[in-house]
Order: sequence, then C-alpha cells, then structure tokens
Amino acid sequence: MDVLAELLDGTRARGGLFHQMIVSPPWSLRVRDGAPLSLYTLFHGTGWITPEGGASVRLDEGDIAVVRGPAPYVVADEPWGADRTPQLVIHPDDTCTAADGTVLCAELALGVRTWGEGTDGEAQLVNGTYQLGGEVSGRLLAALPPVLVMRAAQWRCPLLPLLAEEIVKDAPGQQAVLDRLLDLLLIATLRAWFDRPDAEPPAWYRAQADPVVGPALRLLHADPARPWTVGGLAAAVGVSRAVLARRFGQLVGEPPMAYLTGWRMDLAADLLREPGATVGSVARRVGYANAFALSAAFKRHRGVTPSAHRSGTPATVG
Repeated sequence: MDVLAELLDGTRARGGLFHQMIVSPPWSLRVRDGAPLSLYTLFHGTGWITPEGGASVRLDEGDIAVVRGPAPYVVADEPWGADRTPQLVIHPDDTCTAADGTVLCAELALGVRTWGEGTDGEAQLVNGTYQLGGEVSGRLLAALPPVLVMRAAQWRCPLLPLLAEEIVKDAPGQQAVLDRLLDLLLIATLRAWFDRPDAEPPAWYRAQADPVVGPALRLLHADPARPWTVGGLAAAVGVSRAVLARRFGQLVGEPPMAYLTGWRMDLAADLLREPGATVGSVARRVGYANAFALSAAFKRHRGVTPSAHRSGTPATVG
C-alpha cells in the first residue's frame, strides 16, 4: 500500500463536520474544538489563521489551509493579537457561543450548514473538520506545521466547486458524501503541498520514490504482521541486506526494523481502542505472538501499557 494512503487511513472522516460562515469585517472566531485536523477555504473574501503562540497566516480566495490540532487557534478578518477578544468561540461539542458563553447557534443559523449575520456578507469561509484522531495518523500529523496553506495561484483544486454544491445539500447519504469529500480535499492538498519545489516533506514521503526503499516501505505497510527480517525484506525487494539497510537508514532516518516497530505500535494503539478488541487479538494483527509480547513492546515504545492506553492513562515520563 502507498505509505501516504496508509497514514491517511487513520484520519478517514467519520461524521466529519462541515460549515460555511458568511460574514463582513470585523469578524473573528476562536476555535477550541480539540479536533486533530481541519481544512479551511474561502469562496469569497480574505482572512487570517493564527495558531496558538504562532504567527498569523493569510488566506485568500481559493486557498486551502490545513490546521493541525488540538491546540486552539483564531480565524479572523485580520491578523490576531493575544490582547483581543474574539466575537465567537467554537467548542468541542460543535456549539458556537459569544466570548461570554452565550449560546448563539440558533441566532446565527442561515440554512443547511450555514451561519452568519446575513447572506450578503463580504467573506464566505468554509471549513471541514475531522472529529477523532486515530493513532495511525501520528506520523502524518507530526510531519505537518500548525498551519499550511496551498495557494490558489500555485494550484487550483478541482474539488472546490463540488464542495460549494454539496455543503448546502441535505440529501440522503449526505454525510457519507461530505466525509469522502473531506478525505479527498485533504489528500489532494497534502500531495500538492509535499510536491512543491521548495517543500521539505517528511523522510518517509521522499523515500517512497526510491527504487529500493519505496518498495520496502510498501511491503511493511501492506503486511506489518509478517515476521519480517532485514534479510527477508531485502530479498523481497531484490537487493542485498547491506544495500537495503544502508539506503533505508539514509532516506528514512532509522533502520527498517525500527521503522516497522514504530508502525506496529501506531497500528496497535489504534486497534486497541476498537470495541471488543483484546490485547491478544491486537498482538496477532500487528505481528506479536501473544499479549505479553505486545505489552512489553508497547510499554517500552510508548511508555504506557496497552490497557492504560485504552483507558486514556497518560504515558510516564522519565
């Protein structure tokens, strides 16, 4: 499997939220919904996204921004300062309030997934939000800055006209349509962003194009439970053990088996939170003989036992 596709599988939208806001300056909203990943675009007007403790990033008409959570951020008509109070606050339960906590959802409703003070506003801001972050997406999220923007001048996304049509529909199966559209927007935006001439994509993304390391990565992701060795992986790729070990380390930044262990732990972390999953069943799915073997590896790698991870207990430090 393609490595980017496998990593994105952990952030596949399930009940993703879409909204459009129609406003005129001055406008501002503080987003503190705790979502792991959100996308923004402007059908009309301009805006700015200011991450917590970071610099404001301008968003023009047709640009697409990816915002990495869960830290709060502000979206407004101008760069934001810590001394200012936002007009609206978005909460984890998708509630919209004033800064004093007054609920404003009903007052601002303009139609299907649309809110604002009127339909004649100067700016039309659209966002799609992933609600839950799968542990499998950790490598992907770690590779992203707090805010990244693909400019319309650099790349025109063919999905935006479809988004404009679908976001205001209330038809059967509409949530599934919007979920898939959110996934497509994310994949298309990240591919375009990683492929920029001045991009600095993560090592695992660059390594996919290598004739030796690329096939090795795809094999590890396609069958992580297989009892891989460096020699077995090298034979499957068609090179010597020494060549694979050297090129993998140079391009990915860690040995093949260390990469595999990390990937197995990411998979296990996600699988452990599935209903009905046991440590033993997850162990077999990610290449460990039994629950004891997985527990030892999981605790060593993530600083917490599988059971504690499933219950949400923080990892130990030091």
